[in-house]
Amino acid sequence: MTRRREKAAAPVGTRRAAREFAFRVLFEADRGDLPMQSVFNRAENAMRAGDDTFPVLSEEALVFAQQLVSGISAARPDIDATLRRTIRGWSFDQMAQTDLNILRLATFEMTGTTEPHPPIIESAVRIARKFGGDDSGRFVNGVLAGLSRALPRPETPAAPAPQREVFEQTPGPDASEPDAPHPAAPRTPGEPE
Repeated sequence: MTRRREKAAAPVGTRRAAREFAFRVLFEADRGDLPMQSVFNRAENAMRAGDDTFPVLSEEALVFAQQLVSGISAARPDIDATLRRTIRGWSFDQMAQTDLNILRLATFEMTGTTEPHPPIIESAVRIARKFGGDDSGRFVNGVLAGLSRALPRPETPAAPAPQREVFEQTPGPDASEPDAPHPAAPRTPGEPE
């Protein structure tokens, strides 16, 4: 067995591979006007049977791909509405279906999960460069960067208040007052002024 074939036979557990698998399912379902779950099941069976069209995903990556496909199926109208508001000067009919489906996948993940946006955008751009046209990577990157800026930032828990440092008292400006704190030293609570 060649190294390439050995490497291909090992299960891939990356989220990027799962995203690519979900993209292929989404694209095929969209082009064939087929139910996404049926296409997912067919693709999974083909992958398990050794079809080298699909990388062999680990169980964890396959579960993630299934979550993406299910989420996109459930949120498709919202995803498309978000993309229509974000994309300027292009209708869905004018866009390459490859680019549109990559954008749908990434938009679902950016709006429907807590995953940070940069790795989602990076994966989408890579998939666009692999499967799309010459300008697909730049187009997908521009749309998703604009969407990321337009989305509200997730609330982060408030950081605890920093602890005040207690400085040793040093002689003050007047050497005759050795117990006076240094002018830059913070006062501790309850300390007389």
